[in-house]
Amino acid sequence: MRKIFYIIPAIFAILSCGSNERVSKEVFDEVNKSMKVTKVNEAELIQAALKWGDEISQEAQEALIGTLQEAIAEKGVTGAIEFCNVQALPILQEVSDKYDVQVRRASFDYRNPEDAPKDFEAGILDTYVYNMENGLESEPNVQKFDNGDILLFTKAIKIPSGLCLNCHGEPGKEIAQETLKKIDELYPEDKAKGHKIGDLRGMWSIRMPKKEVVKRMGS
Repeated sequence: MRKIFYIIPAIFAILSCGSNERVSKEVFDEVNKSMKVTKVNEAELIQAALKWGDEISQEAQEALIGTLQEAIAEKGVTGAIEFCNVQALPILQEVSDKYDVQVRRASFDYRNPEDAPKDFEAGILDTYVYNMENGLESEPNVQKFDNGDILLFTKAIKIPSGLCLNCHGEPGKEIAQETLKKIDELYPEDKAKGHKIGDLRGMWSIRMPKKEVVKRMGS
């Protein structure tokens, strides 16, 4: 049996009235007109989560790349390494706070240990790795957690361009010695070198409360 959710986009304001007062017909009709109840099935909920997750991940990616490019222009690649060390996580937190979700990146080849996959992410990330190694396409995915109250959106992250290889390519080839020294200094557990364009870098992991997805569908 398909699960049905009900979306009520408008919320009644509580009107303080005296015992002998009544809400006018005009006010009642206006509020009543805005109260539309829509049935949403499970498939529609997942599709909405996929669409919203993709939009959020795109916004987060653009914020990271945009500020990184500015840091490179101002301080060079080595200076940008320090920028990432300090600013990357706060940028993702800002996007998280904006939408009341939890945005992070997860990778087995992490640079910052904070990006190591959580237990609930590891199996999904394994699938993306398997697909990459076997030439299979990795589609964005949504899975349910906490009895369906949380929808986890994931999407593969690939090395998009040569710009990334300045920090994630081959040491001594794409990564300059000065940059390598700074990476080793700031990230002694670094596992994020040796990549080439198109390699799997990790995945986006966005935990979305179901109520926020439903609310967005009704807006």
